[in-house]
Amino acid sequence: MKVTVAKSAGFCFGVKRAVETVYKEIENRKKQKEYNRESNKESNKEGWDHIYTYGPIIHNEQVVADLEKNGVTVLNSMEELLAIEHGTVIIRSHGVDRKTNDYIRERDLKLVDATCPFVKKIHKTVMEKSRDGYAILIIGNEKHPEVQGIKGWSESDTFIINTEEQAEKFEYDRGKKLCVVAQTTFNYKKFDKMVEIIGKKGYDIIVVNTICNATNERQAEARQIASGSDAMIVIGGKSSSNTQKLYEICKEECKNTYYIQKLKDLDLKKLQTCRNVGITAGASTPNNIIEEVLAECQN
Repeated sequence: MKVTVAKSAGFCFGVKRAVETVYKEIENRKKQKEYNRESNKESNKEGWDHIYTYGPIIHNEQVVADLEKNGVTVLNSMEELLAIEHGTVIIRSHGVDRKTNDYIRERDLKLVDATCPFVKKIHKTVMEKSRDGYAILIIGNEKHPEVQGIKGWSESDTFIINTEEQAEKFEYDRGKKLCVVAQTTFNYKKFDKMVEIIGKKGYDIIVVNTICNATNERQAEARQIASGSDAMIVIGGKSSSNTQKLYEICKEECKNTYYIQKLKDLDLKKLQTCRNVGITAGASTPNNIIEEVLAECQN
């Protein structure tokens, strides 16, 4: 069996940066506690040493579990955020809306912003264009935290669509300006098609392609490998939007495409008759999991 692993598989820049940020805060906390012990100092703020992430730092259960072992608590809602008075709150790679961002800054909390720089760029675009009188149209998954965060930086009418059918049905005041952006991990070909549909409606439109280059490259490579494979393995968390997109792309090219989270999910019996197997992984998948799957396929 020949096994081909996508060069782009695994942590992207934004995810790697976010994960490293949390581990750095864990190390900083250890050093501060050690310093306090040696200096016989005690903080007058109970909970000063607690570290929280607003939502899972990335969509990978193994990474989140390891952080929890190191004392990092995930805050899953604004109610949980309201309940804490001290400590460090790390904004995850997906970013948050402006209201949440400002709230953390206003309280007696240390804010560490690990939002992916490409997502931050969308926040800025949406804020500026909405202030300039543009309505905002976001192409992406409405329930995804990145999209919810982007929406929260708009100061004008904001719409979210996710399918070509929704693009066909979309209607807005033709006399107003429209700015179109995308979730960073959206399917590139699908985005182009939806923009084409919206563009034919005659709006005064600005399109900002905010799909990050890493996503585009990852999707293109996955498509190329899948097209020449008897079977394709896509590794990533079930909540990972970019991994889901990879699975959809690979499935189009290779009917024997399998979506797994870790090695134990892989059924090698399904690969026994395959001569060429491809492997790719989402942006939140650690390299050790990719290597475990590769080693198992090569045995």
